[in-house]
Amino acid sequence: MNRIAIIPARSGSKRIPNKNVLPLCGKPMLQWTIEAAIESGAFHRVLVSTDSQAYADLAVSLGADVPFLRDTALDDHSPISHATARALEQAGDFFGEEYRTVVQLMPNCPLRTSATIVNLVSRFERDRPASLISGFQYGWMNPNWAHEIDSHGKPIPVFPERMTMRSQDCPALYCPTGAVWVIEQERLLTTRNFYAEGWQLEPIPWQESVDIDDESDWAMAEILLQQRLGFSVQDAGSVSETGCGRQA
Repeated sequence: MNRIAIIPARSGSKRIPNKNVLPLCGKPMLQWTIEAAIESGAFHRVLVSTDSQAYADLAVSLGADVPFLRDTALDDHSPISHATARALEQAGDFFGEEYRTVVQLMPNCPLRTSATIVNLVSRFERDRPASLISGFQYGWMNPNWAHEIDSHGKPIPVFPERMTMRSQDCPALYCPTGAVWVIEQERLLTTRNFYAEGWQLEPIPWQESVDIDDESDWAMAEILLQQRLGFSVQDAGSVSETGCGRQA
């Protein structure tokens, strides 16, 4: 089972400071991803790539490997695939191992399940695309009717030919999400890019695709986790009872 899961968890988030370790429904956000990776049973090793010793200590306490800190791609401008590729190199050197399949799991997508991880790994190893990236189908926010707005406030349709189409007649559109990205080790080390020529998208439930970047994303994730855990939004007002809420 020569597979490795790499969870990039850089400190220094600006929109939600330290979001990777803030409590999300009773657990540090990072814990949701570590637990899903371990529960999947798909990996020889679950590695967290971080620049923070505090994050590393937390990850180790949750069962992940963090034998080194990230030494490159430390800013918020570097592509995350570069950090993952570097972590893969560091892991190979440290453990003396090679991994056929590499899976990147972003901690800001905490709602993806262990079953979804298994499904994408199985699909990748069965069909062998250049890479496999999770995504979701757009629903009520229909991008077929999307507009840009010019400097004078004039709306400009992105797909003008679809403006008179009914939503059910428009083609289905999909958006990649950072929940699960799968690639072979050699390809990632060569290209340092998951969007390799020939990459494919695997749809997953939109609820598992929520990507937390700002406060509104966080609120959405909390509501969905509350539903999964079996208590109501009304009950969530009491942080002591539910373990949810940014007040914690």
